[in-house]
Amino acid sequence: MALIVQKYGGTSVGTTERIKNVAKRIARFQKEGHQLVIVVSAMTGETNRLIGLAKDIQSSPDPRELDVVVSTGEQVTIGLLSMALMELGLKARSYTGPQVRILTDNTHTKARILKIDEDRIRQDLDEGHVVVVAGFQGVDEAGNITTLGRGGSDTTGVALAAALHADECQIYTDVDGVYTTDPRIVPEARKLDRITFEEMLEMASLGSKVLQIRSVEFAGKYKVKLRVLSSFQEDGEGTLITVEEDSSMEQPIISGIAFNRDEAKLTVLGVPDRPGIAYQILGPIADANLDVDMIIQNVGHDGTTDFSFTVNRSEFDKARGVLEEVKAHIGAREVVGDKGICKVSAVGVGMRSHPGVASKMFRTLAEEGINIQMISTSEIKISVVLDEKYLELAVRVLHKAFELDHAN
Repeated sequence: MALIVQKYGGTSVGTTERIKNVAKRIARFQKEGHQLVIVVSAMTGETNRLIGLAKDIQSSPDPRELDVVVSTGEQVTIGLLSMALMELGLKARSYTGPQVRILTDNTHTKARILKIDEDRIRQDLDEGHVVVVAGFQGVDEAGNITTLGRGGSDTTGVALAAALHADECQIYTDVDGVYTTDPRIVPEARKLDRITFEEMLEMASLGSKVLQIRSVEFAGKYKVKLRVLSSFQEDGEGTLITVEEDSSMEQPIISGIAFNRDEAKLTVLGVPDRPGIAYQILGPIADANLDVDMIIQNVGHDGTTDFSFTVNRSEFDKARGVLEEVKAHIGAREVVGDKGICKVSAVGVGMRSHPGVASKMFRTLAEEGINIQMISTSEIKISVVLDEKYLELAVRVLHKAFELDHAN
């Protein structure tokens, strides 16, 4: 008998019929003797509907009240799934995040989990219940409802698995695992049987939407055995995300090609070339709670330099507004921006021991006439910023160049 945490995303519970199918799957696991904690998202489109309602009332919804509104989506799902389980003759009990006491900080709309009180869940499991928990939400010390931000249900699932020392955390979604790249762009993309936390972390941070980055960080930190599976397939092992590299076979150089369309670039022109200038630019950006990705500073010639960085496209206007204020303060000439960019990355722990990955990547793009605007590297990834119109071509040619369409 194993203790398993299963998380089902919005598409998996998007209709009452799908909720019934999820209940049947859970029943099969319980019949095998497993203890089960189920984490669910809101039904497909429900969170966006609730946000829309809030914006109809208040153009910039109050963060505390917005959390109160959007957290109700998961509350509906846990109740419906518990009813479906009861209809199958199972004992089931649902809990919201605050009822479990998933304690978070007080950063509304993107709170972080601090602690989980698992005593109530353990008691229910011992009594033979399937415990159904609302993902994406928690409560702060003052008793305020909080939400965890995009993909927060994944984080809830992994955090519960860590707190309960579960044997495995299974993430059920609309795909049957982690692929070498998006099969909608490259039909030859292959499902990976396993991938390291390091690689998955890079893939998630670089645009892969299979898992939310915070959930991967959590799983890696607490060594939670994580598996991605399809909720629409009865069979299949999915993709296992492991702490260590697979030593039983030679690691492929590159495991996947990730990409992100939601990129924008900002450049401050004519920046005085003096110590501390990077902080004077990026400090106010950080104070505005904006995340910066790739950064490049040109070599100064006439006592000035150009300073560029990328942000999420949704935060472009806010970041540009901050820079316009910074410009006058530091004596820069102009702020320019570009929303028409993307990021494409090659990821793989194998590149640690294989030189020449960067040159192969750059040569492949050059042969297609694709200009590289920015470059960023780490031990296991190389990322480039390109004109967005070249995204699909770049992904296809890199996938082929690194022979990811062939099984290793």
